[in-house]
Amino acid sequence: MYKTPCCRLTGVWKCLPRDGLVGVSVQQKLIANAARSHMSARSLIQLCRKNQAEWITFQHLCFLKRQYVKSSSGLGQRARPKQEHVASVLDDRDDSVVSQVQQIPALKPQPGTVVPPCDPVEPEAARTARLEARQWKELKVEYSDLPGIYARLSKLKLTALVVTTAAAGYAMAPVPFDPVTFLMASIGTGLSSCTANSINQYFEVPFDSNMNRTKNRPLVRGQISPLHAVSFALACGIPGLTLLTLGVNPLTGFLGALNIFLYTCCYTPLKRLSITNTWVGAVVGAIPPVMGWTAATGSLDPGALLLGGFLFSWQFPHFNALSWNLREDYSRGGYRMMSVTHPGLCKRVALRHSVGLIGLSALGPVLDITTWTFPLVSLPINLYISYLAFRFYHYGDRQNARKLFFCSLWHLPMLLLLALTCKKSRVPQDEAAVAPSTPSLVL
Repeated sequence: MYKTPCCRLTGVWKCLPRDGLVGVSVQQKLIANAARSHMSARSLIQLCRKNQAEWITFQHLCFLKRQYVKSSSGLGQRARPKQEHVASVLDDRDDSVVSQVQQIPALKPQPGTVVPPCDPVEPEAARTARLEARQWKELKVEYSDLPGIYARLSKLKLTALVVTTAAAGYAMAPVPFDPVTFLMASIGTGLSSCTANSINQYFEVPFDSNMNRTKNRPLVRGQISPLHAVSFALACGIPGLTLLTLGVNPLTGFLGALNIFLYTCCYTPLKRLSITNTWVGAVVGAIPPVMGWTAATGSLDPGALLLGGFLFSWQFPHFNALSWNLREDYSRGGYRMMSVTHPGLCKRVALRHSVGLIGLSALGPVLDITTWTFPLVSLPINLYISYLAFRFYHYGDRQNARKLFFCSLWHLPMLLLLALTCKKSRVPQDEAAVAPSTPSLVL
């Protein structure tokens, strides 16, 4: 079968006889359609050859598909900023308007004024120092920097608070004050706290680097090696526990070892697993005053448990208020704190334990540890921290959380000082037996 162009068909139809009306009308229609199809085919071929870049291809369809995103309400087109054609704006400007603008004369400086250079040339030494500061280099630490590094590694402020609470527990014990035992108990407790804090930082290096509050710790910055940190922890822990066990008594040494275990092996991993880490951390903070009591008496008495209860309840308004303003940091580090995962529970627990401090203060005279004046004189500060905890529970904003946190900083020392002031005096049995016989001898 041969293909015949449309122009030849028109010539053929011109040669046909034009006898009938039907033949003439059919001939005219065929000639017109042939000419129109011939022009349409030529124009379509020329259009495809000239504008190949404007064809709608599969890539165009995929691009159009990416312009729409699924949402709950349906399809919505992404808004894209419209790009203005800069060339058209510059081409359409009116030269007559530009020619009317007069040139502003340059300002001449007055005599005696110093004009700074517009483009100051950077010295070569400064440029080299700036480029070297951007390069990675090994951090060198001098021996004079080690005391400061050890202080940050052991969290010196937290360690000082632990030693203070242990000293308060020793002072509240109903026994005569022994300076040597008190000194050994304080040093051993401080060394045990340094050990626990150093091991805690050793485990949390990859998580501390994501938090603004902890990104400048020595291990995160690489000021000391992990082996150096572990060696420092062992150098503090072994003498500290030995001093508590042999210099004080085995019960105090056991409590010190238990505290290190709970802080490093229970509290530290639980921070990334469950919100129960806060309760475990409260137990860790409640043990130091118990250690001070056992260092003085050698036994676990109700007074030691009461002091531990003070520290246990105080830590919830203190830490929950602190963590409330650090929620972003804890979330970035991957820590499961109450303020991050359970904000309502965080506020309720802070209020509950703030009110609980009032009841614990009332147990002092009941357990024959303090006089009845202690619940009365401690009531104002307990009511004040409960009031701030209620405002924190009701509003739940940063300002009230900050007020509750700063109140907790002075509330604990004040509470322990009042308890020490109202401590019930104990008279030894030997002196009690001799005291009644003394007036008869005088008479």
